[in-house]
Amino acid sequence: MTTKLPPYVSREVVLARLQRIFPEGLPNRNYLIRDLAGATVFTMLYVGAVEGTERYVAPKHVYRMGDEQAAMLSDAARVEYGNEVQAPGFVPRGQSWYADNTREPIRDETLRQGLVAVGAAVVRQDVPTTSPVPRHALAAHFAALFNPALQDEEFEKAIQDWRSKHLTKAALTKIALTQAGVGISTTDVPVQFPNNTVRHLSPGPSSVIAKAVVEEFAPRFLNKPSVLWMSESAKKVVAQDDLLAKKIGININQQKNLPDIILVDLGEPTLLVFVEVVATDGPVTETRRAELLALVTSAGFTEADVAFVTAFLSRSVPAFRKALESVAWNSFVWVATEPGSLIAMVGAAEPPMKLNALLSLGTQES
Repeated sequence: MTTKLPPYVSREVVLARLQRIFPEGLPNRNYLIRDLAGATVFTMLYVGAVEGTERYVAPKHVYRMGDEQAAMLSDAARVEYGNEVQAPGFVPRGQSWYADNTREPIRDETLRQGLVAVGAAVVRQDVPTTSPVPRHALAAHFAALFNPALQDEEFEKAIQDWRSKHLTKAALTKIALTQAGVGISTTDVPVQFPNNTVRHLSPGPSSVIAKAVVEEFAPRFLNKPSVLWMSESAKKVVAQDDLLAKKIGININQQKNLPDIILVDLGEPTLLVFVEVVATDGPVTETRRAELLALVTSAGFTEADVAFVTAFLSRSVPAFRKALESVAWNSFVWVATEPGSLIAMVGAAEPPMKLNALLSLGTQES
């Protein structure tokens, strides 16, 4: 093989660049930025396993790599390692980075669910998945991001270009929303209501989620959405909202049952939707659901007239994992980074709903 190898770049630099390339909000990000990912990409670059070269790696290339081998920088040493590591009786130089039982995490997580899933690596299609023959290589456009000549602003521009060309629209949306939610902002968050009025909320992750609820959730899941109530961290009760709520008989107690958002679907039938925004804590629990239900039944509504939703920024944030076990049955969960999907917390019923009936709910056309 005479194809020139990629420029040598250390494992530490590879890992640092992976963490820059793949930001918060990307699905399975941990598979792409952890130490094992850095070792995998380093090894692929080390042996020249890049799309178009006909060089490939197997997990063994990664878990047999070690500091002594990685310090051998000549092209001859790099090619020799790539060719010989699969040979029977091969003995690695020095201490390997990983044990042999790391094969599955490299193959299934770092490669299949990580690099391959985002288009950063390619797979030989002429080799069975069960074969020990090397079958993975870095996509050429991704390998180019590790050229040490790329530095500072040029590197940042290359990252942005790569993301825009090779990440899906859904992935880019998740990244943008997550960064907006976890970032430090000093500017107000403008929220456009269904009637085209705009309210400015205080900066913070809760406001980012609230904005998504009004602008993304409401038009997707309600026929004729309207915002009846929205509390703000800076001023919990907004006089205008309180007046509207009282007009339909809902008396909100600021000390006890203050909701985050109340939406109303003005279509047929009319539906009240209580939304709890969770940046850190505060989902619709069983207790919370009972309190809010009492609030509307005292105004003459029935349980069939109201829905309860807990809204999160993303399924990957700690708040989601922390709160999910306490979310009330017979309520819904929605995440801003996946705006078209809804999780239904279906409670016990008599007779029980059959699985095919539940499946039909998820497959019926809107």
